[in-house]
Amino acid sequence: MTMNEYWAHPSAIVDEGASIGEGTKVWHFSHICTKASIGSSCSLGQNVYVAPHVVIGNGVKIQNNVSVYEGVVLEDYVFCGPSMVFTNVRTPRSAFPRNTSEDYRATIVKYGASIGANATVICGTTIGEWALVAAGAVVNKDVPPHAMVAGVPARQIGWVCQCGISLAFRNQRAICPECGRKYEVIEDTVRIAKEV
Repeated sequence: MTMNEYWAHPSAIVDEGASIGEGTKVWHFSHICTKASIGSSCSLGQNVYVAPHVVIGNGVKIQNNVSVYEGVVLEDYVFCGPSMVFTNVRTPRSAFPRNTSEDYRATIVKYGASIGANATVICGTTIGEWALVAAGAVVNKDVPPHAMVAGVPARQIGWVCQCGISLAFRNQRAICPECGRKYEVIEDTVRIAKEV
């Protein structure tokens, strides 16, 4: 474990058999379990737990007090806000344990998506590319790419640019006021507009 591979604070626990990419930082009191896979240039804040078989891509930022349970896949450049929650079992019972890999439902957070502080993501859902989940939201169904969702349960309240700024559509087209990227709506899906 050297700086040119990854860095872990002395209080962090990295189990043998975990895979961590170059330039990743693991901060205070975090625990990375065996068979977890974490990409390069990630930041795992204080008190982050990464379960066995979790897959985390490159450039992912996980803020303090987040547990990433088995069944969760975080693609490249995902952001997980402080104390947000992933679940991995739909019907948990203490008296009837459901804690094997076969019991867990997959949750996928796609490239560039962001999840706000204290949000909850119910297992079995997919959050689309560049989507934005508001702080405190409860995601219980799939979130389309570029969608902004908020509330309990989470409902779509708009669309966002790759840079995170809200988009205002007219005649199925929008230009980001911050970065200038152009978008179009095709069959209820937001995409980068093709240049004509």
